[in-house]
Amino acid sequence: MIYLDNAATTWPKPETVYRAMDEFARSGAANPGRSGHRMAVASEAKVGEARARVAKLLNAESPDRVILTLNATDALNIAIKGLLRPGDHVVTSVLEHNSINRPLAALEAAGAISVTRLPAESDGGLSAEAVRGALTPSTRLVAVTHASNVLGVVNDAAALGAAAMAHGAVLLLDASQTAGVVPIDVRASQLDLVAFPGHKGCLGPMGTGALYVRPGIALRAFREGGTGFGAESELQPEAMPFHLEGGTPNAHGLAGLAAGLEFVEREGVEKIGAHERDLALRFAEEARRIPGVTVWSARSPAKQIGPVSLSLRGRDPSQVGAILDERYGIACRPGLHCAPGTHRHLGTFPSGTIRFSFGYFNTAAHVEAAAAALRETAVGS
Repeated sequence: MIYLDNAATTWPKPETVYRAMDEFARSGAANPGRSGHRMAVASEAKVGEARARVAKLLNAESPDRVILTLNATDALNIAIKGLLRPGDHVVTSVLEHNSINRPLAALEAAGAISVTRLPAESDGGLSAEAVRGALTPSTRLVAVTHASNVLGVVNDAAALGAAAMAHGAVLLLDASQTAGVVPIDVRASQLDLVAFPGHKGCLGPMGTGALYVRPGIALRAFREGGTGFGAESELQPEAMPFHLEGGTPNAHGLAGLAAGLEFVEREGVEKIGAHERDLALRFAEEARRIPGVTVWSARSPAKQIGPVSLSLRGRDPSQVGAILDERYGIACRPGLHCAPGTHRHLGTFPSGTIRFSFGYFNTAAHVEAAAAALRETAVGS
């Protein structure tokens, strides 16, 4: 199998991730922070390691500003529903994943908030100028993607953050496609909230994620529950990160996430991103030479990461995806990619596109094999 679905989840994981999870499950899987015996203390230390490695990845002020979550969807819901109040206005875009779209749409449908959805620029990205033009006196939140999961086009997080900050609004950055692939410095870029999963660019397992919360940003608890301390109080503790982390964490997964982040640190975010970018640009160039193929991606190396979307004239994306899987052993993803607004923008709704997304363990040979398979499939159409 040639796996080119890394925008959904990266595979394979580093061998150290598998070993870390197996070792934890066999020797240290006590409930972290709930007991004082040595296994529980060791388990809490492993959770703390994952938190500290996320903080280092983002250059966060403190590990306490890192909320460990179930995934990016969980992190985005914690941020959106913990921040917004009735009457607030939100600026977002047509490029968003449903993890932003749906929480905002539900609040909007309930009459709690109003939402402005910005169109994409000609290059498939978002501009700070457009954000500034959409801000109103009641704008409380700007919720946007760092990079489209359909196009792989990276937005300028620092410029978006500056636009929101100048107005007194909060920026929520969905870094699902960029964390571990594109350098993110929350202090240098003055970012307020950053959400991402552990199972994509961080190379950890599914069921893990994180939300960075800048000091001074207060979120209402999205859920209440056990925290391992302060059990005498009926209210969720105010201390971070426990204020937003009720319940037993996925400690097995966090052991894997810590190992994945250690791998990312060792290899280097810039090196990982450059490799994925090179493969994506090479594939897009090859695909553009195939008659009947339309490619949507950034042509600039500075704005491209792993995902590349395309359409084959006269062929349904699901049919093409099935052919690539069954005949060529190539795993890619056809459809809407949980981002229907992006496909409406491209004019590919409702069938969507075929997305090839490259990861750190893909090679130039994978690019050539995918291009050759696509070329043969196009001829067969």
